[in-house]
Amino acid sequence: MHPPHRQSVARISEELGIHVMTLYKWRKAWRLQGEVVPASEKEPEGWNAADKFTVVLESAGLNATELSAYCRERGLFPEQVSRWRQAAQDANAKPVLTMAEQKELEKLLTQDQRVIKAL
Repeated sequence: MHPPHRQSVARISEELGIHVMTLYKWRKAWRLQGEVVPASEKEPEGWNAADKFTVVLESAGLNATELSAYCRERGLFPEQVSRWRQAAQDANAKPVLTMAEQKELEKLLTQDQRVIKAL
């Protein structure tokens, strides 16, 4: 299940004779331990956000040589990790409403709903 092999649970179950539910439990346990275990055989760009973010976290303190080795072990490219890291940073760059702004927005929405009902 681990990169770079990324075999499906069904294929592993069939090849090794291990019950599918056992494999799913193992995968869940590995994920809870922070392991990158993609949910499918998809290429890394098709991984879900949680798997990509785990890679970003795991590789955060690595120098270029260590990152290259990390990527080779998982079937990734350093450029992918760099894009994922930038996406994670960009996602947190958007301003968040303050509590006062959020209350004001809720107040305006409530007023708009009253006007619509009155019409």
